[in-house]
Amino acid sequence: MLPVKKAYLYTLLTILFWGGAASAFKTALSHISPVSLLSISSVISFLLISVLLISRNKTRLLFKLPAKQWLYLLILGAINPFLYYIILFEAYHRLPGQVAMSLNYLWPVMLALLSVPILKHTLSKESLFSILLSFIGAIIIASEGDISAWGTLNSTGIILVLASTVVWASYWLLSTRLKTDTTLKLFIGFLSGSLLSVIYALLNDQLFIDLDKIPWLSVMYVGIFEMGITFFIWLSALQLASNAAKLANLIYLTPFVSLMLLALVLNESIYFSTVAGLIVIIAGILTQQYWRTGRLKNQ
Repeated sequence: MLPVKKAYLYTLLTILFWGGAASAFKTALSHISPVSLLSISSVISFLLISVLLISRNKTRLLFKLPAKQWLYLLILGAINPFLYYIILFEAYHRLPGQVAMSLNYLWPVMLALLSVPILKHTLSKESLFSILLSFIGAIIIASEGDISAWGTLNSTGIILVLASTVVWASYWLLSTRLKTDTTLKLFIGFLSGSLLSVIYALLNDQLFIDLDKIPWLSVMYVGIFEMGITFFIWLSALQLASNAAKLANLIYLTPFVSLMLLALVLNESIYFSTVAGLIVIIAGILTQQYWRTGRLKNQ
């Protein structure tokens, strides 16, 4: 298979795997708590990443990493998967899957905002307009289309899902500052993240639960596809692509696949306001990318 065709195949798999995450979250959370889901799925993901590390003959590289990098990556693991997913799962536990998933797509907006204090970037008028546009989309979703009544959604859930975007954007910015092999990053990150998740579940008396009550299919899906292997598939797609930017834009089909699966798998009634708000959010993100690309070409 030609590299370009393989890149599009990997992108399609990425869209399908990440697109199914919202349905897997909601299915799992209808049987077990967010804390239990985090502890089990993060351990599954850690084991999977360990297998990838060994199969790629990269275990020896762990011993060559300086102590400072180990510490930095262990701290990143406390942010993701531990902090990010416990907040995200708590949000999904309180909100309809379509709302939590759609609002979570504000993370590129948060990334742009946080790049100002962390990377000392400046925001142009066009970028500010794009950010405002995305936040308008978030308001449409949160209000369920009725701004005067402000909908009936759980306010704690909305705050939590918005907080998750801040945590993920912070993790992304802090992670990119360290030029370390991706497999090593994820292995060390999930080493500390899964350990913290297990300890947190133990402290909350939610570690030892009836194995028969665990929805293993959805939990395995979260651990293998949402947290684990799909990220490597996506990176492979970008590396094979002749035009990575064009390929990256296709990933914004993922939330619409999520909506379709939520409707088909969980029979969740999709609000018109969710679709409209999601389109506005993504329009803001793509507009910002377009203007940023234009500025870079003109420099």
